[in-house]
Amino acid sequence: MNATLVVEQVLNGLQFGVMLFLMAAGLTLVFGIMNLVNLAHGSMYMVGAYLAVAATQWTGSYIAGIALALLGTLAVGVITEVVALRSLYERDHLDQVLATFGLILIFNELIAIVWGRAALFSDIPQALSGHIELFTNLRYPVYRLAIIVVGLLVALLLWYVVSRTRLGMLIRAGASNRTMVSALGVNIRLLYTAVFGFGAALAGLAGLMAGPIYAVQPGMGELILIQVFVVIVIGGIGSIRGALAGAVIVGMVDTMGRAFLKPLLGVLISPTAAESAGPALASMLIYLLMAVVLALRPEGLFPARGH
Repeated sequence: MNATLVVEQVLNGLQFGVMLFLMAAGLTLVFGIMNLVNLAHGSMYMVGAYLAVAATQWTGSYIAGIALALLGTLAVGVITEVVALRSLYERDHLDQVLATFGLILIFNELIAIVWGRAALFSDIPQALSGHIELFTNLRYPVYRLAIIVVGLLVALLLWYVVSRTRLGMLIRAGASNRTMVSALGVNIRLLYTAVFGFGAALAGLAGLMAGPIYAVQPGMGELILIQVFVVIVIGGIGSIRGALAGAVIVGMVDTMGRAFLKPLLGVLISPTAAESAGPALASMLIYLLMAVVLALRPEGLFPARGH
């Protein structure tokens, strides 16, 4: 097996993993603190991608597109929480699932009304285009490396905020005992709105970075949302560390499986059978991994303290 190809796929897996982490971090914070099952989180990813494309075309600047997309997704998240989700915190999870599924349909139709149903394609910004030679015979896209760096920096920032700041202390306290935190004079509703908006902005960041790699289209958030739930189950609900570990594991397993499972099967079975079985098994790998983790560690690899 070509070592250069293996290293390239490892980097691809890490790039996919950090994008999953940006999604999973917001979703796991919302569930861990508010006990809210938010199926509409993938819609924030879609909104971020669309706003980035539109703002970049409008301003002619990719940096301005990033800023407007992040602020826009943050605003959409805050409005969604205040208008639609605030009344659901005390309801059971089935009500939350039904309500947030309805939000998915609403967001998809709103996007289709504004931008149409045809997929949009955005260019990689000039400053991040091209390739960088990591070592002999391995040239890797600068843009994908930038995604890895941004994702890891966000993970470091999140760890610092949650573990070392007063806001992080309130977030952790709110996850453990919201009634006591509210009794101590903390505006728990404002805290919830801030956390939800921040989680939406993280999803928007993932969406705007995904735009130049994948097609930007209505419904693009649903597929990645399924993978994000797998990440959260594997890593541990409510745990930022678990979200990062689960995202990297899922990203690696999915990418390496799609790249190498078919040729490996070709050694064991006939090429024709490997051709049909390889892609199907590769798409199942992360769900098989989730089943194994649930069997061995039902709370995930790194469950949040108090769970």
